Amino acid sequence: MMARKLTAVRKRPRSRNWLAYLCEALVSSGAMPTWEAATYLTENLFGEKPNPHLLAPVTPHELTKQFLQRLYQPIVEAASRDVTLSPAATIHLFTDISLTGNSAVLVVLFQGHAKPKQLVLFDAAKAWDLVFSDAEAFNTWAEERYRLLVNALRTALATMDEDLLTAI
Repeated sequence: MMARKLTAVRKRPRSRNWLAYLCEALVSSGAMPTWEAATYLTENLFGEKPNPHLLAPVTPHELTKQFLQRLYQPIVEAASRDVTLSPAATIHLFTDISLTGNSAVLVVLFQGHAKPKQLVLFDAAKAWDLVFSDAEAFNTWAEERYRLLVNALRTALATMDEDLLTAI
């Protein structure tokens, strides 16, 4: 009986507590104190659709951009730490905000000066619809993006290494 439980635990995909991870990222970046970060994430990630915090303000474009950056940047940073990048490589997150439809979230890998750039993630998201029923639903969503990024980065790096080898 115990062996079955251990096997079931091992087969379960490992998932971070992405809500806590995002909260810590907001605090450690200096964007806001702990209590404010927890309130910000709770108000913007849970509740009814559409998210009234993004639609009602005077500057919805800026708040939507800020929300998507705060949501995706820690996931991008986690993925980039789990993939071996060269010291010259950087990853940039870009957003193209739409207040009426899907906003675009783009993650681009820059290998270094005069080296090719590669789009590793394109995610279309209606920011005001990024509302989750509970923390587990959010963790599932975030873990999916994380895994997509890790796989895309590994593929991009392998492709770039092959291109480099064939150029020699």
